[in-house]
Amino acid sequence: MKAAVVRSFDHPPRYEDYPDPVAQQPGEVVVEVVAAGLHPRVRSQAGGFHYTSSGELPLIPGIDAVVRDSKGRLRYAILDDTTLGTMAERTIIELDRSIPLPDKVDPVLIAAAVNPVMSSWVALRQRIDFGSKQRVLILGATGNAGRMAIQVAKRFGASQVIAAGRDQTRLAQLPALGADLVLTFDQLAKAADVDVVIDYVWGEPTSRAMVDLLTNRADRSAPLTWIEIGAIAGPDAAIAAAALRSARLQIVGSGNGSVPGRDFVKECPKLVGAIAAGAFEVRARAMRLAEVEEIWTDTTGTGDRIVLVP
Repeated sequence: MKAAVVRSFDHPPRYEDYPDPVAQQPGEVVVEVVAAGLHPRVRSQAGGFHYTSSGELPLIPGIDAVVRDSKGRLRYAILDDTTLGTMAERTIIELDRSIPLPDKVDPVLIAAAVNPVMSSWVALRQRIDFGSKQRVLILGATGNAGRMAIQVAKRFGASQVIAAGRDQTRLAQLPALGADLVLTFDQLAKAADVDVVIDYVWGEPTSRAMVDLLTNRADRSAPLTWIEIGAIAGPDAAIAAAALRSARLQIVGSGNGSVPGRDFVKECPKLVGAIAAGAFEVRARAMRLAEVEEIWTDTTGTGDRIVLVP
């Protein structure tokens, strides 16, 4: 079969021949890949720097996909970390980590949207006790997952959603998605009294943002839950000791490990149903798997989520 193959972590995947997969464990089945999203998580997997990386090569990247089973039924599948990912003509899935898709669904739409929607959906549903009328700040709201997080928070009953980012042009687009207020990172004191922060940024910007929020809160005894999901600004953030002592701050993470795989799958039917019903604005661009090497090095991003199709 043809696949995108990583043979060195310092080189993009190459489109080449690769041995056909063979199911070996109970519950495993070989499926045809219909559409696989090129998510930031997939790029870190292919670069060997994701926290779940085993360092094993060669590697076919890809952590989820719309696939076709032996009966011709389309399914959405999530994979564990494996060297046989979804950026190939065929792959192996565990049936209990997949769900059947509604009839007439757009595979590219599902492949593009589920991963970025799921990041905030699962965080709010599985990692914290999120109540309606809470106020939410999203750091990194101009990215694909951040845009989805605005829509997810509103769907779950947030009374106010504040979107923060660097790109003024993209920030200006976010009120149309439900953002009640948009801020740059030097304006975060205006968001000091939120109840929940969804953080896709981390690194030094988070260190500064945390101080800005905590020192400007009207009531420091009011609970503030900080959910770390992404780390586009760096893997480490210095947290001042006073931040944890002078305010009622709780920091939690949401991702592989902190959320069991079965809990991701548990959320999929409602999440996929919402996407299929048009509840989210999805920006997707389908491209051929054969173009993977050129796509990987293209830095002229449009903001669309690229979906690779064999």
